[in-house]
Amino acid sequence: MNMLIKVNGIDLAYDSYGNEKDETILLIAGLGTQMIRWTVPFCEMLAARGFRVIRFDNRDTGLSTHFSHYATLDFEALAKTLMSGQRPDIPYTLNDMSDDTIGLIDALGIQKAHVVGRSMGGMIAQLVANRYPERILSLTSIMSTTGNPELPPTSPDVMALMTRPAPNPMEDEAGYLAHSVAFARRIAGTGYPFDENEYHSIIREEVQRAFDPGSVGRQIAAIAVSGDRRPQLAKVNVPSLVIHGVDDPMFVPACGKDTAHAISGAEFMLLEGMGHDLPAQLFETVVDGIVRTARRKR
Repeated sequence: MNMLIKVNGIDLAYDSYGNEKDETILLIAGLGTQMIRWTVPFCEMLAARGFRVIRFDNRDTGLSTHFSHYATLDFEALAKTLMSGQRPDIPYTLNDMSDDTIGLIDALGIQKAHVVGRSMGGMIAQLVANRYPERILSLTSIMSTTGNPELPPTSPDVMALMTRPAPNPMEDEAGYLAHSVAFARRIAGTGYPFDENEYHSIIREEVQRAFDPGSVGRQIAAIAVSGDRRPQLAKVNVPSLVIHGVDDPMFVPACGKDTAHAISGAEFMLLEGMGHDLPAQLFETVVDGIVRTARRKR
């Protein structure tokens, strides 16, 4: 059941699995996606290993507070501002989103938590571990990156698929599904069957919860101004795991390697056949890694 809680002057939607007395694992979602991308079976599998598992909608997604009153972002103007060394005027940054994460556990009366983030959520988790070291028990960064400008960029066709305008699902549901599934298929790995029906149902559920086409642009802007996180990652001193897919076209494996290299003592788990998604066949492998990291001696 989704619950709303006031954090940093906004509402965050969350739900919880497992025993409230167990150590908490916070699951942080990726760019423009909702907490339901951390599927119920995945959450239950983690909770069954002896943890309280909390997933939540980042600001500007799902049932959390949206920032749709801001003008649609112009990517070219954003790029020019960044290139000129100026700071663009954007609604929020990844630091704000990391503050939300800690605000959530504050509001729930939780002293310390394990943080697990995927993609943009991995970036947020990295910042949380750096900025709030006394609150974090372990860090797992999945299919993410450091912001190192020397890393290979996302392939242009993936960027084009991600940023092209989608049909309005209220007017053309079939077109919207086709658009969303084409992107999901492009970033998926080659090692596991692509479950189109599963994607249809999760995309439909996201649309029913909230449809806000501008939020992806606002979150891309937050990522764009985040810069190179390697100096912050060098200060992270909790047990850390970096999980990455060999087939990831969004952030190539070098991005995961760079993340693991930047964090002292981090374990690097490179998974064959995994792209920029988390197929059900890998749930157990990923859960094992998260739990192993959470139980590593500090």
